[in-house]
Amino acid sequence: MKKTVIILVIVILLGIPTFFLASGMRSAPKYTTATAAKGRIIETITASGTVNPVTTTSVGTQVSGIIKEIYVDYNSPVKKGQILAQIDPAIFEAKAGQQRANLISAKANLNKIKATLENDKKTLTRYENLYKKNFIAKSDVDMAKTTYLSGLAQVESAEAQIMQAEAALNSANTDLAYTKIVSPVDGVVVSRSVDVGQTVAASFQTPTLFLVAQDLTKMQINTGVAEADISKVKVGQAAEFTVDGYPDDTFKGEVIQVRNSPTTVQNVVTYDVVVSVDNKDLKLKPGMTTNVTIITQKNDNALLVPNECFRFVMPEKNGRMPNKYRERGLWVLNSENKPVRVEVKTGISDENNTEVISGEIKPGDKIITGIYDEKEAKGGGKRPMRLRMF
Repeated sequence: MKKTVIILVIVILLGIPTFFLASGMRSAPKYTTATAAKGRIIETITASGTVNPVTTTSVGTQVSGIIKEIYVDYNSPVKKGQILAQIDPAIFEAKAGQQRANLISAKANLNKIKATLENDKKTLTRYENLYKKNFIAKSDVDMAKTTYLSGLAQVESAEAQIMQAEAALNSANTDLAYTKIVSPVDGVVVSRSVDVGQTVAASFQTPTLFLVAQDLTKMQINTGVAEADISKVKVGQAAEFTVDGYPDDTFKGEVIQVRNSPTTVQNVVTYDVVVSVDNKDLKLKPGMTTNVTIITQKNDNALLVPNECFRFVMPEKNGRMPNKYRERGLWVLNSENKPVRVEVKTGISDENNTEVISGEIKPGDKIITGIYDEKEAKGGGKRPMRLRMF
């Protein structure tokens, strides 16, 4: 019995250090980590848009009538001054002829009045000489003078009628010229909205008959960028985009304009950002829908830390999450494999990583992302990470 008690005491004495050692080992947490490293990071924003020609010109008509001839069709190349269509000129030719005749009549009437005026002038001179010799009364001289002055007024009126007739003729000739629909620019016809025999009316507004794109080798994309991202967009930034027509191709462009006029649709505010595109191969067609990625910032040699590292917060001894940290920080394993909090300032961020621009972080540092639970590991899994957003 005495021997049994001695053996039991020895076992207990040997087991106490082992127990405390094991307890200490279990109390020391293990961490899951990610490594800080140098690399390339790009910050982008995305938007959808539409491909449009840089400059399009609407070609219409200023006179009404029936389309007699059409000389171009969709995709027809045209030159400045080229006739695109012809409105039936018969009515306008008749009006021009009538105004031409009115002008001839006005000129003839002026010549007639001038001839009469010349005779009235001679009569007045003759009467003035006779009056000086007392052969006629003063009233006869006054009558002759009145007739002469009336003739002068008639000449001025006839000259005004000629000017009016000339203006009417010019207007008729202009309307006649407008029956020829001509292209004001060099370009390509991208739209035609009339057919032969169709009547066009220009009484209230000028109807658009053709839409001419000046240069399809240079296109632009009009995108709608959300108000939350518009402050990041600057003229000169690079852009990439895709279109459904060429799903395997990535096209490149450049931001050339950020417009200040907002567009609001269902309480969503967007701003028009114009991206210039080179289209020498003519793959892009007007109206194509695009998915645009604008590169707002880029660093080819940034110190990168995975985003999940910024979401980890070291719990306090009582297991609660602390609220005392005001600056953004990371938990780093030091040379003794102990966690140390390092405050940092960040720069560019994408969906995977964030750039660290200041703070005691260097490439190769182990950044804590979570706490590893051995009990969970034995059960085939890890304890969930303790996460908290700053």
